[in-house]
Amino acid sequence: MTDYKLTQIDIYPVKSLPGISLHNTNVEERGLKYDRRWMLVDELNIFITQRDFPSLIFIDVKIKNEELIFTHKTKKIGELRISINDIPEQNVEVNVWEDFCAAKEYSLEVNEWFSEAIETKCKLVYMPNTTERKTSTKYFPESKNYSFADGYPFLIIGEESLNLLNSKLSHPVTMNQFRPNLVFSGGKPHDEDNWKNVKIGNLDFTIVKPCARCVITTIDQNGKKNKEPLATLNTYRNKNNKIMFGQNVVGHSKGSVKVGDKIIIE
Repeated sequence: MTDYKLTQIDIYPVKSLPGISLHNTNVEERGLKYDRRWMLVDELNIFITQRDFPSLIFIDVKIKNEELIFTHKTKKIGELRISINDIPEQNVEVNVWEDFCAAKEYSLEVNEWFSEAIETKCKLVYMPNTTERKTSTKYFPESKNYSFADGYPFLIIGEESLNLLNSKLSHPVTMNQFRPNLVFSGGKPHDEDNWKNVKIGNLDFTIVKPCARCVITTIDQNGKKNKEPLATLNTYRNKNNKIMFGQNVVGHSKGSVKVGDKIIIE
């Protein structure tokens, strides 16, 4: 039996902003705790991502003492601190892909900070526990409540899948460019393609479908878009005109996961 082990856990508190690596975290109904519960929207309340604003990569986010702490890597603007437990009162309906969701909008002061950071008017919103946003039943019959993530609560990728890709590239890329939540060691490249039901630590998950990749994976740490790694992935990971890398996942139980947890294929 192949020995698979969880080696990396990442959350992205604000959709399309850089992530935070953790040693352990809680698994909740919508995904990993704090993952993509916040999002930036434009003046029409439509979600904003690195697809259109690559400079989002320059906004750093940390969590400390129940606060979100934002800083800018290149602009000389002061840090912004937001209490995680201080939920704003302003109700707003936001649009993320085909979904329209109830959210909470932050203050003018907060919104002006982000507007200055990306040089376009935008607003920060939060998804409260009362909001329902359900996964599609096209690939998995049980609809799951989830956050502002693109389509599913979790994304898992094997280290060997990245190693294979990097063996084909002249300039290696990091796992962070693919924005996974869960990364594992062991096995062969793309073993995750063949998984269905898995146990990570004591928690049960189902692999739903391959993850189709977009131009966000081509944005480097300098906010520049490149042809790679999509150009190379297209040569061996194209399925029905979509480039696949990693697997979308749903969870079936609450609890916690930690780096080092064994992954059992059921």
